[in-house]
Amino acid sequence: MIEKQLKKQGIHGYPYRLMHGNTKEMMKLAMETNKSSTRSSMEFPHDILPRINPLIHSLATTHKKAFVVWYGTTPRVAIMEPKLIKEILLNKFGDFPRTEINSFTKLFATGLASYDGHKWAKHRKIINPAFHFDKLKQMLPAFSTCTQELIEKWDKLVDQQEGCCELDVSVEFLNLTGDVISRAAFGSNFEEGRLIFLLQKEQGKLFLQSMRLNINFPLLRFMPTKVNKRMRQIYGEVRGLLRGITEKREKSIQTGNNEKDDLLSLLLKSNMKELQENQESNAGMTTEDVIEECKLFYFAGQETTANLLTWSMIALSMHQDWQERAREEVLKIFGKNKPTSDDLNHLKIVNMILLEVLRLYPPTSLIRRTTKKTKLGDFYIPAGVQLFIPLHIVHRDPEQWGEDALEFNPERFAEGIAKASKDQVSYFPFGWGPRICIGQNFAMLEAKLALSQILQHFSFELAPTYTHSPSAAITLQPQYGAQIILHKL
Repeated sequence: MIEKQLKKQGIHGYPYRLMHGNTKEMMKLAMETNKSSTRSSMEFPHDILPRINPLIHSLATTHKKAFVVWYGTTPRVAIMEPKLIKEILLNKFGDFPRTEINSFTKLFATGLASYDGHKWAKHRKIINPAFHFDKLKQMLPAFSTCTQELIEKWDKLVDQQEGCCELDVSVEFLNLTGDVISRAAFGSNFEEGRLIFLLQKEQGKLFLQSMRLNINFPLLRFMPTKVNKRMRQIYGEVRGLLRGITEKREKSIQTGNNEKDDLLSLLLKSNMKELQENQESNAGMTTEDVIEECKLFYFAGQETTANLLTWSMIALSMHQDWQERAREEVLKIFGKNKPTSDDLNHLKIVNMILLEVLRLYPPTSLIRRTTKKTKLGDFYIPAGVQLFIPLHIVHRDPEQWGEDALEFNPERFAEGIAKASKDQVSYFPFGWGPRICIGQNFAMLEAKLALSQILQHFSFELAPTYTHSPSAAITLQPQYGAQIILHKL
């Protein structure tokens, strides 16, 4: 019935197959793509959609405005027109809520990104002060300490191998951003924070595995499988660790013995203020709510920034001219000194590079849903449909970005995001509208600091062992790692 309603409005796709939807076609096309591709650089390296999802690439090539893909019994309509995307992301009436929280998501992480309505508004209000730019500037020493430890480690490796060495920077950056979020979120509880990071990292892999299996075998979520049991075990361990840290910190704040400005302290102080000012029974966040927000800090603050740094290193290895331009800017502004927040604000070329990397390699795409028949532009979307905003397609639309849309050209951001494309709602790596990512400034500050300090100390190039094969897991990652050769300056 849904397929028929969509077809009448010109929204086509592969036919729905009982229970499996289009998953068999997806798997078949993915296998064919893997067989036909070689582990060598692509002729057009940044044209990645045929690689990461050949079925969606095929449909997007045929249907320019919208199409439907069936993930099992769930219809997912891809929306690619900027004006329709704007209508979805700016909607204030709850017509396009987030996707429902399933049992796997609950075990992994919920928090602000998963909520809608009053709960989302309450959490956003309480969390906002912790991510104010003035507060983030105070975390810069923690960022700098972690980055300096990475630089010193790389220095030793290069010295041991006579001036250059090969590294998988995707692994290095995951460890770096895990350390950063541990220090920034928990301060002196860094070691406990690091243990949580390792557990959440394992949970993320299990979550992805479970989600893939659930498309074809939905009843598996209720079975006592090895994966399900381990996920529940990690869930309990992480909650126990976070509850211990949170309760200690609450007590120290209440007794006036806490002078820390890490994320957890800022969040708890903001929550206590909300409780004092608002006498309603559901005012503020519970300890359980705080735990979920901390788990989300780890996923959002660690993996997405690690990927941004990884793709930046890959892109600058491919485009040595931009690497040189960025290094010249860094050395001109702060030489070999540790950068301050003001120094980082003056990095125009580095900022342009990061924005262009986010255009070509956005961490993920956006998904909303309908709970009732809903008007969207000229369409009437039936209830129970997911709306999929494929960033990898919209960020490469030649109508919006010009004929060089598939090329790496940071110059397009020379006058800022608003003038980079024909319609400014063609670029949203951090989302858009009221639900834009609260950690955007955190991620960009961390990425600028790390990339600029790496440029101060090293030049780098792709290793012969590197294969350019972006893969869509929870976030967009290099399938075979990111092997880079470092040269000491």
